[in-house]
Amino acid sequence: MPNSPAATATAVQSPDAQSPMPSSDVIELFKQYVVPNYNRYPVCLVRGEGSYVWDAEGTRYLDLFPGWGCNLLGHCPAPVVRAVQEQVATLIHVPNTWYIEAQGLWAKALSERSFGGQAFFCNSGTEANEAAIKLARLHTPKQRYKIITFEGGFHGRTLGATAATAQPKYHEGLGPLMAGFVYAPYGDLAAVAKLVDDETAAIMVEPVQGEGGINIPPDGFLQGLRELCDRQQLLLIFDEVQSGFGRTGHWFAYQHFGVAPDVMTLAKALCGGVAGGALLTRSDIAPSLRPGMHAATFGGNPIAARAGLAAIQMIEEEDLLENARQVSEIFRSRLETLRGQCDVIEDLRILGLMIGIELAMDGAAVVKACLDRKLLINCTHGTVLRLLPALNLTEQQAHDACDVLGEVLKQHLG
Repeated sequence: MPNSPAATATAVQSPDAQSPMPSSDVIELFKQYVVPNYNRYPVCLVRGEGSYVWDAEGTRYLDLFPGWGCNLLGHCPAPVVRAVQEQVATLIHVPNTWYIEAQGLWAKALSERSFGGQAFFCNSGTEANEAAIKLARLHTPKQRYKIITFEGGFHGRTLGATAATAQPKYHEGLGPLMAGFVYAPYGDLAAVAKLVDDETAAIMVEPVQGEGGINIPPDGFLQGLRELCDRQQLLLIFDEVQSGFGRTGHWFAYQHFGVAPDVMTLAKALCGGVAGGALLTRSDIAPSLRPGMHAATFGGNPIAARAGLAAIQMIEEEDLLENARQVSEIFRSRLETLRGQCDVIEDLRILGLMIGIELAMDGAAVVKACLDRKLLINCTHGTVLRLLPALNLTEQQAHDACDVLGEVLKQHLG
């Protein structure tokens, strides 16, 4: 009979910020105690500031993919840190059966910077999208339950959000999936129109596909979806989990295209690195998410709300939307020049600080070579380098990053 945990447990060991464990020891700890569902880099990060992080051995890295896109303001942004420190000493969590000032102010701030309406708060992008799926079914007539989503899209890892994700690799071994999702090619209005029938409730789309490779919609596509939804009385849901909250140089990516959704989902960057998600919807639709039909225990908690408010304030006080636009142009100029010098680059897709570099080869080796040169980037869909730099990345840091990318692509892989 195996020993009980109480009989075998050792005294709890807390991390020592002054003398962190060596990376090798942490890796061994993970091998024994952590489920291996992630492919991890052999580095233990212990500290971050702005767009730099340091590992346990004191090595510094320039991070162009901070927090998987969550650290929009870099690592440990001072206003967010102060807000969280103040809040955690006052009130950490209360149920949503009570009112808290910060959550109301946060909803107001998001409403005023988007299309108006009301907010439901949760903890992540997949939770926000699950709420949107429920809302679409609850708001439309009962016979309507289908939602059209798009090839190359990504909406999360829970079963409903996985079913909404039109990528077979995420479906393997999970069938049968939740019914009701039909898939269309991204950018193909005619194909979407053919899929609409009497059972269709909504169209759900990323205005700019993130995990799919930074795919920017063709001219007229989002406008056409809006017109189709209006004509057929469907809800138009924009998944802005990756593209929203300033990432593209506007508060939300849809604002580049002059098209407003009925429902919008947010997370990742929403709280400056603290976990938080939200659904925004028009005030006439919001009551369909009625009491008892949906909830999130930690959604809109005081810490997330204070962090979210601090993030908005920091973006506006430091004019970071404008900085994002300026730094974006540096990347565009440098990468266009590099493309002309290096035929391994097949395409560039850039909107603000959503940057996709499509290669004519597997990108994993590029990620590894950049890591060796202390630059952190990401590869998605096998061949697309994905950069999601912080809004407060400096011009010099952008040039430094492009220098490393140029060296890797030209000298080693070009």
